[in-house]
Amino acid sequence: MSKKFHKSFGVYGVITDGKKLVVIKKNGGPYINRFDLPGGSLDDGEPLDNAIKREIQEETHIKVEQVKQLGTTSFRFPWRYENWQFNQHICVFYKVEQFSGEIANKVGQFSGQDSLGAVKIELSEVSIENSSPLVLKAKEYIENGMIFNVADQYFDTWNVLDEPVF
Repeated sequence: MSKKFHKSFGVYGVITDGKKLVVIKKNGGPYINRFDLPGGSLDDGEPLDNAIKREIQEETHIKVEQVKQLGTTSFRFPWRYENWQFNQHICVFYKVEQFSGEIANKVGQFSGQDSLGAVKIELSEVSIENSSPLVLKAKEYIENGMIFNVADQYFDTWNVLDEPVF
């Protein structure tokens, strides 16, 4: 493959009541100004199940008590970043089965924090115009009877938004 891909890897949580989905207001990367799933990168040597709990708490303020791994997939799309022309975002998805606390509309900002806070949105409101591919995958999972499709997705184009949708 002659294309130059930036590769990113992270863990992401699907928190739903079947009609609404918890999403973050993204403040960085190719999904900036869109809704995204709570989650992100692992700290050095951090186990996956610790990372998903930590990331969700940092980005939403809820405390995750029980998760179930759904599967791994990736999203590939054109994105000019530093010396790369494309991005491959490799994602491990988790269903958050039990949590405590209330989601925070605003969260503390620190180096590496790319969430402005969390909200619940109706599945009918989720679209490619306002959400990351991860949110679209979560919507598909919920609407398909909680069956997770691990097929990778390629987008011919990707529009990084200049203005927030939230």
